[in-house]
Amino acid sequence: MRVKKQKRHRKVVRFYSACFGFREPYKVLCDGTFIHHLIHHRLTPADDVISHLLGARALLFTTRCIIGELRSLGESHSEALEAAQQLFTARCDHEKRVGATACVESVIGEANSEHFFVATQDADMRKKFREVGFVPGVPVIYGLRNSLFIEQPSAQQRQYAKSTEEKRLHMGESEYLKLYKSDLKGVITNDSTNRATEGTQLTRNISTTKRMLGVAEKSKFKRKRAKGPNPLSCKKKKKDDTSAPQNQDGVDSGATKKKIRKRKRAKEIGS
Repeated sequence: MRVKKQKRHRKVVRFYSACFGFREPYKVLCDGTFIHHLIHHRLTPADDVISHLLGARALLFTTRCIIGELRSLGESHSEALEAAQQLFTARCDHEKRVGATACVESVIGEANSEHFFVATQDADMRKKFREVGFVPGVPVIYGLRNSLFIEQPSAQQRQYAKSTEEKRLHMGESEYLKLYKSDLKGVITNDSTNRATEGTQLTRNISTTKRMLGVAEKSKFKRKRAKGPNPLSCKKKKKDDTSAPQNQDGVDSGATKKKIRKRKRAKEIGS
């Protein structure tokens, strides 16, 4: 059971860290009821107990109004008063002391910019911070006997976190116009302009958008054409010795010369 409870608390802490920007060391704003609960059930040292609950280092805060309220409660809360005076003091701008609930709400503000966890035993305060219409993103820590718990995020808080995450992921209409204004400026022209100029301007805009998107030009990926064979690696063609030159009549010129020589020799012998 302890392992399951610890995993459940870690999951809640991760939810607020991812959706609302909570970072270590976590700040915990404690009111008088919570400090009295820690002292009554001997959950000390308080910073170690809460750090173990959150799974990371925690800094405990209180306010001057809460310390004044504990002082006004007398001897029954003297130990809680001493413990509260040892905590860090969160700044509140109240000249006169106000109630602990009003003081905590003023410190949290409209958006919990300081990313406080609120530790309280006040049921009304816990209900207020559960409602997303009051202040979104305020995790609540409370005690039950000798154990501490983190309030689970309500369905409204989860829906609010989901909607804000979708807004961060998607660009608005104004951002779209700013992004594409420069590209669309040259594309949309009047009907009276020349089509040739429109075509050149369109190609320029396409090339600029390609450069913006990181798309490479086609000329960079030209295929290498097959070249001719290397002349040094090729064998030379052999000459055909048997082929003899022929005269115009198609008769071998070498044979005719031999016949003429034989006739001349025969004439010389006969004479």
